[in-house]
Amino acid sequence: MPKEFDGKVVVVSGGSRGIGRGIAAAFARECAQTVLAASNPATLAEGAKAVAAAGGPEPMTIAGDLRTLAGCEQVFAEVNKRFKRCDVLVNNAGATKGGKFFDLADDLWADGFALKYHAAVRLTRLFWPLLKEAHGTVINIGGGAARSPGPEFLIGGSVNAALGNFTKGLTALGNRDDINVNIVHPGTVQTERHDQLVASFAKAQNKTEEQVRAEQLTKAGLRRIGQPEDVANLVLFLASAKGRHVQGTSVTVDGGGTPGYY
Repeated sequence: MPKEFDGKVVVVSGGSRGIGRGIAAAFARECAQTVLAASNPATLAEGAKAVAAAGGPEPMTIAGDLRTLAGCEQVFAEVNKRFKRCDVLVNNAGATKGGKFFDLADDLWADGFALKYHAAVRLTRLFWPLLKEAHGTVINIGGGAARSPGPEFLIGGSVNAALGNFTKGLTALGNRDDINVNIVHPGTVQTERHDQLVASFAKAQNKTEEQVRAEQLTKAGLRRIGQPEDVANLVLFLASAKGRHVQGTSVTVDGGGTPGYY
């Protein structure tokens, strides 16, 4: 029996590893044609092997600098040339730096917004006509710091908050053009990116990485660290027919770690 995403094209920026790879693999298991876009050809090749092993058609990979308009235009041009369609766009690319506020140079702020925020804006604008034709879905991947800012992750918190505002602002256009637009805020997820953040937090706080990891669990009262599959399962639902009436909202996947009511 055909699966829901059989024959559909799913574009995942930052799809070569971590959460992006997990999302792409989840769609591949549902027989979607996945497209992985990232800057590093080597990690793209590794990611494509992992996604291909999950099933579905052979993933398409596109290596380009998504921090630039030209890089985003390259992704759109190659997808449009080969498939002439896009059913799901997952804006996942982005790895903002953590650390003490006064140690974060201006170029780190510019780079953080370029890759995670501006890339999402550009890719969404470029793919919108194809998404409209397919009655498709845009899912942005933010982060828990959008709602729980802290002095040692101000770039990430600011970028994620801006991405959330952008997502909500597109709701009216999404309703007009029958495109679903939502944002997912992952909490702590076990990825290479998480390991990098732990190292930067440990340096900023003059602690060991083991201490930082332990405190992440105890401070937030978490039962465990999240896995990429936890995020992927939600993304798959939001892109499915069952999630069609979930529109213009943000959903956190963090094991209950975000304080406060929202």
